[in-house]
Amino acid sequence: MASQRGQSMGDSLKAAHSVSLKVLRLSRPSLATQYPLPNAKDLGISPKASLAYPSKNDTNDQFILSPVLNLPEAFGSAYVGETFSCTLCANNELDPSDTTRAISGVRIQGDMQTPSNPTGSPLHLTGSQAEGENAVSPGPGESLQRILRFELKEDGNHVLAVTVTYTETSLGEGKAASGRVRTFRKLYQFVAQQLLSVRTKAGELGQKNGSSRFLLEAQLENMGEAAVCLEAVNVNPRAPLASTSLNWDMHTPGSGQHNAPILSPRDVVQVAFLLTREHADQPVSDEETASSSSEESKRVLGQLAIQWRSALGDRGSLSTGWLTARR
Repeated sequence: MASQRGQSMGDSLKAAHSVSLKVLRLSRPSLATQYPLPNAKDLGISPKASLAYPSKNDTNDQFILSPVLNLPEAFGSAYVGETFSCTLCANNELDPSDTTRAISGVRIQGDMQTPSNPTGSPLHLTGSQAEGENAVSPGPGESLQRILRFELKEDGNHVLAVTVTYTETSLGEGKAASGRVRTFRKLYQFVAQQLLSVRTKAGELGQKNGSSRFLLEAQLENMGEAAVCLEAVNVNPRAPLASTSLNWDMHTPGSGQHNAPILSPRDVVQVAFLLTREHADQPVSDEETASSSSEESKRVLGQLAIQWRSALGDRGSLSTGWLTARR
């Protein structure tokens, strides 16, 4: 998990808690890489010595990727536009042979603090328990698990705050003698970064058949650490404008299927769109006139919407603010 900032809301007593908290990020595994050695028979080294997945049929396999999957070794990077997922696990640390104490009513609550909402907002947690069952009583060595999913919409510092509440009961001669509610809270900090850097430029092309035309260009740069595949790049135009893509997804009669571009780290792709009035023969409305004359005669064109997939299929999406062009 990301760096832990500390804990508060501890009990006034200094006794160790009987419940521990583990927070693990959920992410897809990656294909293991292998680095084949050159044929060194004179040294007595088998060609399979450096292979992560030795093949029984071919000892000269020089392919760098293997079918073996590797789990992430670290927290990794969090990117705006993707879904941050992790599992919260409250473990009952009591020894099974301990008959003097019992744990019940374990609850997990979480909230996310973002740059625009530093006080935090509660998170919806899902789990294997029945819907509406907020508290459970895991036995010694058992755990309560909850999963959270949070869409990252802004860059900057994020803090995941997790609160665990449970009841610890002291047992005397097999009967419950007393019980007390104990609570602790832990904070985990991570930074959300921009995966795609978007630079736009818009200008008017002039009129055609009495209708204004605008050209919107955008440069998309992969700022991440791995390759991404652009699934779709579209413009959501503001009425009464209509958008026409001038990119790889253009429909050309007789042409074959176009593959979506793949951006390696620091790769840049340029896209362009033509925006025209949807109904050129209709008179301009008062609302359109007011909109086009506001902000020093800047014309609001629309919003750029981008969808992508990471190397292992995770989806991401990003939408810009309203883009304008000077008339």
